[in-house]
Amino acid sequence: MSGHIPVLLAEVVDALAPAPGRHIIDGTFGGGGYAAAFLEAGATITAFDRDLRSLAAGAALVASAGGRLRLVHRSFADMADELGPATADGVALDLGYSSIQLDDPAYGLSFQADGPLDMRLSGEGPTAADFLNLASEAEIADVLFRYGEEPAARRIARAVVAARPLATTGEFAAVVRRVVKAPPGSRRDPATRSFQAVRIRVNDELAELERGLVAAEAVLKPGGALAVVSFHSLEDRIVKRFLAERGGAAPAGSRHLPQVAARRAPSFERLARPRRPGERELAANPRARSATLRVARRSAAPGWGHAERGRPAGCGRAAVRRGGLA
Repeated sequence: MSGHIPVLLAEVVDALAPAPGRHIIDGTFGGGGYAAAFLEAGATITAFDRDLRSLAAGAALVASAGGRLRLVHRSFADMADELGPATADGVALDLGYSSIQLDDPAYGLSFQADGPLDMRLSGEGPTAADFLNLASEAEIADVLFRYGEEPAARRIARAVVAARPLATTGEFAAVVRRVVKAPPGSRRDPATRSFQAVRIRVNDELAELERGLVAAEAVLKPGGALAVVSFHSLEDRIVKRFLAERGGAAPAGSRHLPQVAARRAPSFERLARPRRPGERELAANPRARSATLRVARRSAAPGWGHAERGRPAGCGRAAVRRGGLA
């Protein structure tokens, strides 16, 4: 499992306190960095991943774990179905991609090296090429703006349709770079937002995250900790809102805005302020620069389950059609 550096590893281990007799869920096995650290501390691990290639690479870690590591080929959103309620002492969710996945052109996740325009972690369903070659210009613009927060979404979508068919990551990146130019001195590639958006769309990442947080609530024992490492504002916003709502921080209503439903007992207690990588970690792993860790502890109150959640303001095709987009 070489080649991957787990982000905020010490902080995640400290939050979950793995130890002999404790069951920790690694919801995103990836390069196996978290799982290896939990095993070293003596815990028993159940690790989930949609990527069969990552699970296959973890065979040696399983063999050395003495029966304390089980790999499951499912999304972390399915952890409650797999394990049942109140079965875990800790849950770790690293929402980023492993360096192994990003550096292998076969995944089609990066524009650093040319590869097939795939982006699917599970290897199932439509590829990124399928989406970009078959979707309407309006749908592509919607995805680029909604999931990539790309101001030039309309112009990029128009250029993609004109350049079809696209088959490789290099071709897609070249289309975006013809439309969007990097500001002088910027270290961000103009294609970054567009690649993020299409990857999220192909893997249904944000909906999976919302389901996964509910699943974590279900599997955690009272006192168990949830540690989530996110890498962009869309993910972090979902995690922050989930923990605020279920930690009792949602508005309670007033005489001007009556409370519609009775307030539920908080299912989580927030433990600390969000953590970001320090200078030493960033020097060793520049890919950690956008990471944010949020930690909360499960209370003894019943879980909320799949509560009704409103759609975030500013999302969707209507937002693309409003003014302000190039």
